[in-house]
Amino acid sequence: MLKDCALIAIATGRKVMTLKELGDGLLSITPASIYYHFWGGLLQPRFEEREYNNDFAAWVRHGLHDGVLAERLAVVDPTEFADLEALRQELVELIEERLEESEFVGWVRGTQQFEFIRSQIVVFDTHQRVEQPEELAEWMPHLSTSSIFYHFIDARRRFPAGGEDFSVWLQGFGEDYQGLCKELAAIDPYFGSLAELRHQLVLTFKGYLEQ
Repeated sequence: MLKDCALIAIATGRKVMTLKELGDGLLSITPASIYYHFWGGLLQPRFEEREYNNDFAAWVRHGLHDGVLAERLAVVDPTEFADLEALRQELVELIEERLEESEFVGWVRGTQQFEFIRSQIVVFDTHQRVEQPEELAEWMPHLSTSSIFYHFIDARRRFPAGGEDFSVWLQGFGEDYQGLCKELAAIDPYFGSLAELRHQLVLTFKGYLEQ
């Protein structure tokens, strides 16, 4: 069963103007907000490449004009963390480290405020069904980018081990597809667009099934 989705942005009402306030906000904000500020941008139409992959790094650079911390936040890859709480801890530690380097930076007021947004995912049934891995490979180039997001990115929240829908489904076909599952596990979906991710999945499926 192939599904599609939309990620709905919902205001939390929490806004900050300083790095100290951002750090304090991260300690208590809902995990759905951290998720949105890392992944939400992938589903938003863009006319040019974003300079920073997550909203925290972008605001620190353009709102607080702190290039040092912005670069540190920019290289944080959410796929490397077991869950959103571990990701939250990493963000807090990076901010605390920066505050220790210079007490002054913690109280500098930004030229624009940062607003915490949380996300809610809405899932749709595409009414497309596949029975065999070869069928999934044929469908892959035609899947919407939001469908790719749901099955390959958002799925990681649904599986404790951090898996994604395609690999979990393929495991039901036995050992013949274990190699493909390993290749899929090696794909990092974060640093790139959803269209690029889809293309990478197409090539991975095609290359493996043609062996």
